[in-house]
Amino acid sequence: MPLALLALAIGAFGIGTTEFVIMGLLPEVASDYGVSIPTAGYLVTGYALGVMFGAPLMTVLGTKIPRKRMLMLLMGLFIAGNLLSALAPAFSVMLIGRVVASLAHGAFFGIGSVVAADLVAPDKKAGAIAMMFTGLTVANVVGVPLGTLVGQSVGWRVTFAIVAALGVIGLAGIAKLVPDMPKPEGVRLRHELAAFKNVQVLLAMAMTVLGFGGVFAAITYIAPMMTHVTGFADGSVTWLLVLFGLGMVGGNLVGGRFADRALMPMLYVSLGALAIVLALFTVTAHNKIAAAVSIVLIGAFGFATVPPLQKRVLDQAHGAPTLASAVNIGAFNLGNALSAWLGGLVIAAGLGYTAPNWVGAALAAGALVLAFLSAVLERRTDAPSTVVAGAVPTAEQRAAVHH
Repeated sequence: MPLALLALAIGAFGIGTTEFVIMGLLPEVASDYGVSIPTAGYLVTGYALGVMFGAPLMTVLGTKIPRKRMLMLLMGLFIAGNLLSALAPAFSVMLIGRVVASLAHGAFFGIGSVVAADLVAPDKKAGAIAMMFTGLTVANVVGVPLGTLVGQSVGWRVTFAIVAALGVIGLAGIAKLVPDMPKPEGVRLRHELAAFKNVQVLLAMAMTVLGFGGVFAAITYIAPMMTHVTGFADGSVTWLLVLFGLGMVGGNLVGGRFADRALMPMLYVSLGALAIVLALFTVTAHNKIAAAVSIVLIGAFGFATVPPLQKRVLDQAHGAPTLASAVNIGAFNLGNALSAWLGGLVIAAGLGYTAPNWVGAALAAGALVLAFLSAVLERRTDAPSTVVAGAVPTAEQRAAVHH
């Protein structure tokens, strides 16, 4: 794999750290600014909304900029947002800093996926995408726990200053290691928008929303589930999330490796297994060992879908994939928000802390249904061009072959 992928992975590591580390530092931030925990939670919501809307916005703004330069500009935006958060004199200023940093998130992963795929041979594209996303998964194993520890020990502002420094390293790596890759000639914004007329692109994005939504339906409420149902101590939640992160790392690498060989079968297996594990989690959540194993498997099967889904979008939006790739990153965050809301509804309805697992299983099963539907539609689209040897083609087949 090219060293340029390492630079992209470092940037992804910084982005992944800043996205999730705030969840462990909310009490400290709330205390410093004199706001309630729910109010501090806007720092999480604001970031997620920034990713959803920033992904297409920043990608559209960068349609006339070479991809390497756009990646560097995005890392500059990321650095500025985290520095603003670290130095913010008031809560409102920190919220602005979080939104500024989030604007780089979706476009970085969207454009970075295209760049990573272009750096390698066609049969290694999903693996290259997975290598970049490894930075995001490792952030959940290393960056988030360490960032939380630093923030709780010496102050949360130091954590965000360190994250900004990671952004500087990522920026330098991109400048040094990523080759100049000018935007393909003849590709305009209308071509990028035309990709959304392709039903396969839309189906892939819907699979992203439902599949990854299935993961976060359970993980969003993992703390109360593990402490109130399984019986873990409050301090155990951190290492349980590390287990989840380890599962994400393994699943991401395996998903990338096998998606290059058989993309759709990889989706069938990962989505089907995810639905099963989430359904079983309603039972295994009552046993400490079984619960820990389930958390690893949810991370593994959940993130095994990421490289194939991202590559699916790139393949189906061939020729103008940048905007579609970035919007698909926003789809992951939409899935997170949707599943967290649905999980909260079933808990509020009195169904218990394990109820979100059933929501997650249903979402993952829905994604699996869409995967089968996508494959069926693709076969039907390809069928008219297939003529049996020795048979007389129909007028429709002759027209399709001629076209």
